[in-house]
Amino acid sequence: MKTQIKLNVDGLNELYGSDLESWILVQCAYKNNCSSEEIMCAGMNLNTGYVYIALKNGIQIASCFGQDVEFVVTDYNEGEDYFLDTYEEALNKLEELYENN
Repeated sequence: MKTQIKLNVDGLNELYGSDLESWILVQCAYKNNCSSEEIMCAGMNLNTGYVYIALKNGIQIASCFGQDVEFVVTDYNEGEDYFLDTYEEALNKLEELYENN
């Protein structure tokens, strides 16, 4: 049985070139690393150029200009974003942040 996902997708209708390549990379990273996680939203930040999928667990999968995917965790208490290379590193960072709160 296939799962159907309906996304709130902002700005993805206008993707082309390296932005579209980033969207494909982000989707592949989601599929390969965390496809069981629920998606909160997806879109493109026009200020930064990042195309992203934001997961309900607090991790964002992001890429800009066709570059490698980064897994982003935000510390909302300090206002700092952590850009990590792997999903496992992102999960560990989330755990570390929750332990300190």
